[in-house]
Amino acid sequence: MPQNGRLYAIVSFAALLSIGGALIVRSQTPVSRSRALIRERIDESKLVTLAGNTRPEANAENDAGEVSDTLAVDHMMLQLKRSPAQEQAAALFVDDLHNPNSPNFHKWITAEEFGKQFGLVDSDIAAVTGWLASQGFTVNSVYPNRMLIDFSGDAGHVRSAFHTSIHNLTVDGVHHIANFGDPQIPEALAPAVAGIVSLHDFRPNRMVRTAAQYSYIYNRQTFEEVTPADLATIYDFNPLFSSGITGTGQSIVVIEDSDYYSRADWTAFRNTFGLAQYAGTLVQHPPTPTGTNNCKLPGVNGDDIEVAVDIEWATAAAPGATIVEAACADTTSPTAGLFLAMQNLVNSSNPPAIMSVSYGVCEPFNGASLNAAIGALYQQAATEGTSIFVAAGDEGAAGCDAGGYVATHGIAVSGWASTPYNVAVGGTDFGDVANGNTSQYWNPPAKNSSTYGSALSYIPEIPWNNSCASAVAANYMGYPSGYGPNGFCNTVAGQSFWTVAAGSGGPSGCAIGAPAALTPGVVSGNCQGYAKPSWQTGLSGIPNDGVRDLPDVSMFSAVGSIWNHSSIICFSDLASNGSPCVGAPSSWTPIGGTSVAAPVMAGIQALVNQKLGGPQGNPNPVLYALAASTPSAFHPVNQGDITVNCAAPHNCYGYIGNVDYGRNGRVFGTTWAGALSASNTSFAPAFATGPSWNSASGIGSVDANNLVNAWPKH
Repeated sequence: MPQNGRLYAIVSFAALLSIGGALIVRSQTPVSRSRALIRERIDESKLVTLAGNTRPEANAENDAGEVSDTLAVDHMMLQLKRSPAQEQAAALFVDDLHNPNSPNFHKWITAEEFGKQFGLVDSDIAAVTGWLASQGFTVNSVYPNRMLIDFSGDAGHVRSAFHTSIHNLTVDGVHHIANFGDPQIPEALAPAVAGIVSLHDFRPNRMVRTAAQYSYIYNRQTFEEVTPADLATIYDFNPLFSSGITGTGQSIVVIEDSDYYSRADWTAFRNTFGLAQYAGTLVQHPPTPTGTNNCKLPGVNGDDIEVAVDIEWATAAAPGATIVEAACADTTSPTAGLFLAMQNLVNSSNPPAIMSVSYGVCEPFNGASLNAAIGALYQQAATEGTSIFVAAGDEGAAGCDAGGYVATHGIAVSGWASTPYNVAVGGTDFGDVANGNTSQYWNPPAKNSSTYGSALSYIPEIPWNNSCASAVAANYMGYPSGYGPNGFCNTVAGQSFWTVAAGSGGPSGCAIGAPAALTPGVVSGNCQGYAKPSWQTGLSGIPNDGVRDLPDVSMFSAVGSIWNHSSIICFSDLASNGSPCVGAPSSWTPIGGTSVAAPVMAGIQALVNQKLGGPQGNPNPVLYALAASTPSAFHPVNQGDITVNCAAPHNCYGYIGNVDYGRNGRVFGTTWAGALSASNTSFAPAFATGPSWNSASGIGSVDANNLVNAWPKH
């Protein structure tokens, strides 16, 4: 799988046990050398609490008793941390690598070099691993970045060493395990230890949304299924494809926790939609070296539909590229396979140039340690030249209410998408139905192309929002607003759209710190967001809030519902509501969500990398600079919002009374719902579009041809 001379593999831990190697110092950025952080004797009677690392579901209501001491807890991850000075040096180093005026511009380094420059020194590593061993754990490996330790034990070891017990939970009828209380460690280790990445089995949410099989006319409008040919027309890929810029020689790694259901689906998708003329290939599970390995094949599970979306829409955007499915199974407990796959790739000798991630969890639910681990992982990837595209989320600004009928946790964003080192990709819909001009932009079905394209041109966009709280939807249905006694949500028709389903955006609020004990899962307490990146500037509309704001860009993500648009995939797993990929694709599986947008943006990056001849690292500095200098590379989105219906005291306007929304947010006996708002005392939609950057769509969507050709050549 070629990528400018690179090969990719999910690395075994036999390869990770060595943490030595010579450092090639390339940066001219002043960097203070790492110094020992652990300077005192470890005293088990002096403990510190690693706050913010208990899931809100770990409560008395859900408690089903402590697990057995013998329960295996395999491949836990201990995230280490640097001194504040070294943390600042690492951030400056990343900036240096992305500064075209620096002599170190794009002089990417390896994981080993990163570890030597920014990881912990030998004495700290020895102190931490020695303490783990003294507590009965098996230390499996230290990653080359010298910032992560893989270790295994059992629940009894966890209770003894970290002073927290693991319990069985029953949450809405589903069994889980999770630590009951924040872990504690000896005070002497605190300067070097950020925390245990996870002590529970709540996994990241996939960002794909499915739709019913639509074969009817809704509001006298034909349902439009977006195909790769439509993508190419709407977002201006065709001039690139005609000139040979198709992603040839590039690889896009999609991060998964399931196998692809069938390679036959890949073949059918590419053949049906005219992509087989290009040289793109699919690689599943790159070979791993022999030896102890924490990455086991996951097999096909309920997330296989996400795999289909990521693989097929990445190849739609870059049909000449190699699509690499990198998937690890979740460990027995508690580490997510997605996290293992990314860590192993970024710490390999040949890290990927492009990764696409379509999973996420809100920052408060992620917890402080996992947020720290994701931020450190993406930062390291940026020093290696890797471009990471992450689905911003499918919950509007209510990131902690995934899959619910109503928002109850206030404003939050995904901790998998909110770091300064990745592109957060939001979601749009097309505005033709809302604006009554569908025939201007779509051919009738009888005039579809041979590859089922029907779009005639770019179609003005609105944010993807399936909620009754959407102002566009409410106005279209004849209501002054979505919320309140006279709002769309308080109608029989509006009840069909009680859902937390919209492209995500908003401020980072709890990447650091912990929510207050009385409001678990809500941005509160000593929560803090990531600081505003230096590159998130230059555009009107960017909030002067001092924190990282999402999304960066957006692409089509809609799925049926109000405006009758969805994307299409070949997904033949009938047991997971797939469809046989035979006949016209109108009978195939319609889907949406920002998990469509992320691999499409990853595909566009493959076109950039092909044209420029190499990896580009974090694309955001260029994206924001181009938005200021070359606006033709983007489509502004200035109609609509991502506001969803809500019923709680947190960031909710128009909600009155105590309404029982039941488990999972299912609505019982409601009179009317509120709308998610930045204010509880007046309606400040969370969030609306604007003439420039906005929290509903970021910069806007992309004109692929203009963006690729405007990308600076240094």
